[in-house]
Amino acid sequence: MSNGLLAPLRRRLSLTFAGQSEGIPEWELALEKGDDAGYFAPDSVTWRVHGGMTPIVGGIRALLTQALNPGVLAGVLDHSYYREDPLARLARTIRWVFTVTYGDTVAAGRACEHVHRRHESVVGEYTDGHGDLRAYSANDPELLAWVHLAFADAFLGSYEYLRGPLPPGGADQYVREWATAGELMGVAEPPRSLAELREQLAAYDDGARLAHSPRLEEAVGFLRRLPLDPLLVPGYRTLFAAAVDSMSNRHVELLGLDRQPLRRGLLPARQGAQVTLAVVGLALGSHGPSEAAARRRLARLGLD
Repeated sequence: MSNGLLAPLRRRLSLTFAGQSEGIPEWELALEKGDDAGYFAPDSVTWRVHGGMTPIVGGIRALLTQALNPGVLAGVLDHSYYREDPLARLARTIRWVFTVTYGDTVAAGRACEHVHRRHESVVGEYTDGHGDLRAYSANDPELLAWVHLAFADAFLGSYEYLRGPLPPGGADQYVREWATAGELMGVAEPPRSLAELREQLAAYDDGARLAHSPRLEEAVGFLRRLPLDPLLVPGYRTLFAAAVDSMSNRHVELLGLDRQPLRRGLLPARQGAQVTLAVVGLALGSHGPSEAAARRRLARLGLD
């Protein structure tokens, strides 16, 4: 595929993920700065899982999984301008994940502190799955823990769905490594193995903390039909279908979705997403600017 054909796609993708159509965002270039290797090394499973294009599907899956918790969902619906600026939350999520993954320890810490500060005003009330009114705060340890579980499950699950299983022990190692991100965000006991991740995810499904509701239907419907540039819509639909197809049966059921209509396309969901991400990779490059900036920092420090 020629560069001329890819250029319009590259501009639209850059605007979607970085908020600007040309150049590299300053926050990504800043990852070249710093005085240590950060929390994750280039040979870590975290770099492997968060590299490449699979985090795009992982991000969609993470947002869907987080929305299953009515407390987390209320914080998003009540305190964000997601309809007016639907990509802002995605862009903030990408910035946080990549800064913690590729930045030095100071940058990672600052990114987490920034999230905590934004969360201070995110408070209110919501109705849980039992119909009881409960207070919420975005910095509540229980909600922070669910968000962490959703991230770990989504990025690991999407990687293995699209690229195949990690080598033996790799999934456990990823969960153990990414527990550091949970601790930075104030999660008291993040899982440190795949079995613990699954156990903690299942524990939330107690009828109250995960629930289907009209508000969830609203959020899922919006995510399913995100108002994107028309050039990106077919690809996004393919990636959304793959994100749902990669999820557990229970979570798909709670979302109120049916896999079968989503699978109807020119290719099955998995293969369609693989082709779509291959095109995205051609447009954006196999290694993102965050990873490239981190490698320059490591080379400067003699740690590459």
